[in-house]
Amino acid sequence: MGAAEQFSPGELVRARGREWVVVEANAALALRPLTGSEAEIETILPELEAEPVSYASFDAPNAERTGGRDAAQLLRDALRLSLRRGAGPFRSAGRINFEPRAYQLAPLMMALRLETIRLLIADDVGIGKTIEAGLILREMLDRGEIGRFTVLCPPHLVEQWTHELESKFSIPATPVTASAAARLERDLPNSTSIFEAYPFTVVSLDFIKSERRFFDFKRACPEMVVVDEVHASVSGGRGRQRRYELVRSLADDAERHMVLLTATPHSGDETAFHNLLGLIDKEFVRLPELSGEAGQSLRERLARHFIQRRRRDIDAWREPGLFPQREEPKEPVKYRLTGEYEAFYEQVLDYCAEVVTSEEGDLRQRLAFWGTLALMRCVGSSPAAAARALKTRAQLDAEEVSEQHLAAQTLDDEELVEDDLEPGAGIDDPRLAALIQQAEELSADIAADPKYKALIKALKELTTEGFSPVVFCRYIATAEQLAAALTNAFKSHTVEIVTGALPSEEREARVEELGRHERRILVATDCLSEGINLQAWFDAVIHYDLSWNPTRHQQREGRVDRFGQKSPVVRSVLMYGENNPVDGAVLNVILRKARAIEKRTGVRVPLPDDNGSLTKALMSAVLLRAREHRQLALDFDFDASEEARRIDMAWENASEKEKRSRTIFAQHALKPEEVAREWDATQVALGGYADTERFVVQAMKRLNAALTPLNGDGYKAPVHLTPEGFRERFVAESLIEEATEKPIRIGFSARPPAGCVSVHRAHPLPGVLAETFLEQALDAFAREDDLAALPRTGAWECAGLDEVTWLAILRIRHRLNARGKLGPNFSMAEEAAALAISATSQTRLLAGEDAFRLIDRDSDDLPEIIRRAEIERGLGALPDLAPMLNAHAAERAQKLAEDHTRVRQALGSRAQVEVEAISPVDVIGFYVLMPAL
Repeated sequence: MGAAEQFSPGELVRARGREWVVVEANAALALRPLTGSEAEIETILPELEAEPVSYASFDAPNAERTGGRDAAQLLRDALRLSLRRGAGPFRSAGRINFEPRAYQLAPLMMALRLETIRLLIADDVGIGKTIEAGLILREMLDRGEIGRFTVLCPPHLVEQWTHELESKFSIPATPVTASAAARLERDLPNSTSIFEAYPFTVVSLDFIKSERRFFDFKRACPEMVVVDEVHASVSGGRGRQRRYELVRSLADDAERHMVLLTATPHSGDETAFHNLLGLIDKEFVRLPELSGEAGQSLRERLARHFIQRRRRDIDAWREPGLFPQREEPKEPVKYRLTGEYEAFYEQVLDYCAEVVTSEEGDLRQRLAFWGTLALMRCVGSSPAAAARALKTRAQLDAEEVSEQHLAAQTLDDEELVEDDLEPGAGIDDPRLAALIQQAEELSADIAADPKYKALIKALKELTTEGFSPVVFCRYIATAEQLAAALTNAFKSHTVEIVTGALPSEEREARVEELGRHERRILVATDCLSEGINLQAWFDAVIHYDLSWNPTRHQQREGRVDRFGQKSPVVRSVLMYGENNPVDGAVLNVILRKARAIEKRTGVRVPLPDDNGSLTKALMSAVLLRAREHRQLALDFDFDASEEARRIDMAWENASEKEKRSRTIFAQHALKPEEVAREWDATQVALGGYADTERFVVQAMKRLNAALTPLNGDGYKAPVHLTPEGFRERFVAESLIEEATEKPIRIGFSARPPAGCVSVHRAHPLPGVLAETFLEQALDAFAREDDLAALPRTGAWECAGLDEVTWLAILRIRHRLNARGKLGPNFSMAEEAAALAISATSQTRLLAGEDAFRLIDRDSDDLPEIIRRAEIERGLGALPDLAPMLNAHAAERAQKLAEDHTRVRQALGSRAQVEVEAISPVDVIGFYVLMPAL
């Protein structure tokens, strides 16, 4: 046995001149300072220490510093809120900075039922797939089941994932992108991979497309992988084929845990769907081949790995009211092209038709078709976008651009959400000069634009009703022109713009800054339709430009219509040109059909359009018939056309398949309330929003930096005015900048007021306050004048008592013994406990929450001579109370073992957990409560 292995998790030791708690004891000792935080954990080899590691003991309270009820409340809350290694069945609860809903626990329950996690989470947009995956990652880490993980996601989601893991789950993940790789590798040996050096990574899928990165990642891939937007890794296309090869090779390791996330698992492509299921288990690829009992058996097996829910399913899970009600006008906002705008559109339409017919060769004609169609989209967006497109050189050379890429750009493929540049339309054609001149002249007077006038009217209605809207445009030029014009039109509002021209980190900063203004309007391109959640600041969406991809509309609306939206109602407004045949076809044949299917079946399904063939046929017919009519009146019925009928049939087939899929995998039989009770009990023991608010308000007041209530439920927190030691830790936690002189805005709820940060127990603000107050209280050498040095003893009159009562606040350290995939898992857990004891009979009166609540009863001060005498009498009896305190700790250990076992059995596991209390317990505070006279 090594020197480290003679110690056990939870024991106290002395090393390097101070006391520590043993966190892990294997080949080395992982130690946390007795008066320190999780961030200060050190790993040591006892054999190499200058002085031997020895056992230590915890100092009992003394009467040198005494206080009253307020100090006792602060110490109690500091103890509870500083605990990170909770002792309950869910080990992760102490490190999560929010309160999960019952429905969000369902994927976690499913994951814990599986020996090797293979889970496909296909919940709707905005329900919280990132949160559900984060819960699984945090729990697996804290159970010791995994030591490393990677999140694979599209490039534009890397920052969001990194932020969510850090802010909500206290996981410091490293973003790995093409631009960051060189910096990360700079100080690593040549033989060491980024994925070996950094245990938690969020990796851009584009980063590992290259041959060298591809094989390096496969070699060093962690034991758990989350793949976000996984549908983009199984469908067609050269880039996606490469992704599929990678994800498929990772799934081939039968021991690797994998969580797959998508809101659109089935887009009508049967091959892609079954490739997706095959990532869970290759057997599931055979589902189409099987029928009868064999097929039913395989589907039932798949149901253990696949969860898919809509908003209405969440209400059925007894979670009504979590999402806002979405309102849409019965009819879209219409505008009509007139005069010069109508003439310009008609001339561009003629020009486009002539360009397509003049090209020679099928491929060049197809390239010209997609290019000119994209130009028509620019013209429909704004004259500014049209002018920029006409002046940009077109790519008609098949060696420079693929037809597939051009089609994807025009059809708003999800992969190109960051692409908001105007497409090149300009070629060596003298006719372009006149069109460019017309576009620039029209662009110079935006106030005359019929589309802009319609937007002004829609915005005035929204802002008058108190909404904060986001105006989504397709192209940068349109967004820039609108933002400038709206700044003048809405002088009482702050108007900001976010486009793909900004780096991703600057986009988020700009949105947050805009959120600080009470009246705000955001103009954005689709670079914001994914990646940055907007529900904290905005509650309305205007589709200034129609997207040709219904999923893109859902993504735009999903930025505000999602879990955490504080407004009970969100508004969605659609704009279209009633005499623009392209808008008419998109609205009637694509967008309205998507809405109709969703309302009828409750299912959102992407348009099953293989490489745009259906949409291409529709648009070819639209442009031809519009030109033939020589006017832009929409006097033919697109719904009745053959092209529209094909789209309708393909969509109906896809929606029926998706509906059947959801019927199988909605997980109605799963009962999260069976485990939610245990989760809630764990969070109550650790402290929730109300406990956090009470503590932060009292702590900041004690530090002479009192919170200032805002209009509503939030506060201004002047953390920059706290004592230097606190301020330095707040800077280190990135809560404030070093030179900050402004308070931060906070709220103690899942839906804080606009512009306020949600603060739960694991947020840096209560975290730093709690850890520092507890450290200073336990530090025998803390200065008397230190505001954070709370007294550990006190006495006062307490309402409702019949006899003198001693109240002991305890920290119980437990040793947990459970077996995981990485072998035997001996870990340390802690809980806050309390015992109320009769001073006369020295018997237990109350325990747990009932004892804790005595501190909150009405109180009065005692004369100094009585207070001092009663405290000394109680402390004198403390050694005799040790057997009672240790017996209570043993009772708690037995109860925790039963809780762990019950939860594991509810999850289908026969495994048991042994829990052993470490004696003697830590007496954090000791108080004398006197009956009121």
